Amino acid sequence: MAQLEARLERRCLLGVLGVGTRMDAARRAPFEAPFHVLLEGECRLQAGSTLLHLRAGDMVLLPSGAPHRIFTVGPGEPRGTTETPGEVLIRTLSEPGAGDPVIDLFCGHYVFGTGAGRLLFRSLPDPVHVSFGQVAESDEVLRMLSVLLRREAEREGEGTAAILASLCTVLLAMVLRTSRGAATTATLWTAATDGRISRAVEGILRDPAAGWSIERLSCEAAMSRASFLRHFTDETGATVGAFLARVRLMAAAELLTSTEETVARVAARSGYQSESAFSRAFRAAFETTPARFRREQARARRPESLPANPPQR
Repeated sequence: MAQLEARLERRCLLGVLGVGTRMDAARRAPFEAPFHVLLEGECRLQAGSTLLHLRAGDMVLLPSGAPHRIFTVGPGEPRGTTETPGEVLIRTLSEPGAGDPVIDLFCGHYVFGTGAGRLLFRSLPDPVHVSFGQVAESDEVLRMLSVLLRREAEREGEGTAAILASLCTVLLAMVLRTSRGAATTATLWTAATDGRISRAVEGILRDPAAGWSIERLSCEAAMSRASFLRHFTDETGATVGAFLARVRLMAAAELLTSTEETVARVAARSGYQSESAFSRAFRAAFETTPARFRREQARARRPESLPANPPQR
C-alpha cells in the first residue's frame, strides 16, 4: 500500500587521530527520509536539540528529513571531509591529518510515496535510533548485512545499486520491527509475528472498506474477543480502531493520488459511511482537505520543466 524506494548515496571512512571530524547534512527534499548505518567505530549525530551517540551496529532514520550534523569528538577545530565520486557511491574521507579510518558509515535516504507513505512516516518517532548490536536476534543478520554492504561498496559493479537498495530496504524492516514506538508502522510494511494476528491484519489490508468489527476480526484470527484485543495491541502497538483508521486513510490517500474518483467515492471505497466523516478524519491526519491534498500530489508529480497548461498551437 505504501510505495518506498531506498537509495544508498555515500560511504564515509573517517579518522579520529587527535582531532574531530564534522559532516553537515542539509534538509532533504519533501518525501525523503535520510538514514545512517554505522558499521564500525563511534560518532555523534545532532539534529536540532537531539544528540545521539552512535556505536557500531546502530542505524538512525530521520523521517522529517531534518538537517543534521555527524561528528566525532576531538581537541581543536573539527576537520571537514573530502569527497570522491564513484560509479554508485560517493566516498567521503576525513581531511588529511585525521589518521587511518576507524569509522565506517553508510548514508542514504528513503523516498516514500506522497500518499500512504507520508502518513506512515509521520507515525514514526523522529529521529528513530536503533542499536542492532544490542538485540540478540538481530546480531547475526546485522553481521551478514554488514559483509554484503561492504562487499558491494567495494565492487561497484553492474547491479550494485539495486543490491544496495534491497539491503537498505531490509534494514528499514529491521528498524521498524525493533524500534519502540514504530510497531504500528512496522506492521503495515511487514507481517505481524503472531500468525493469527497476521491473518486479521492481512484481511484489513486486503479490503480496508469492509465492515471490520472486532467480532469479525477475532473470528478471522480464530481467537476469543478478549484474547484477540490483547494480542492485537501487543503486535501492532495500536488499538483495532486506530489501526483500521490508519489503513483506511492510507487507502484513501492512494486513491486520491492515483485516481480521479470523486471525494465521496473515495470515502466510500475507503470504508467511510459519509463524505463529511471522511473529510474530518482526513484533515485530522493530513492537516489538509482531501481536495487540496489531491491538488498538492498532482503538483508534486508534475515535472518542473513542463508548464501546468501547455500553450495551444
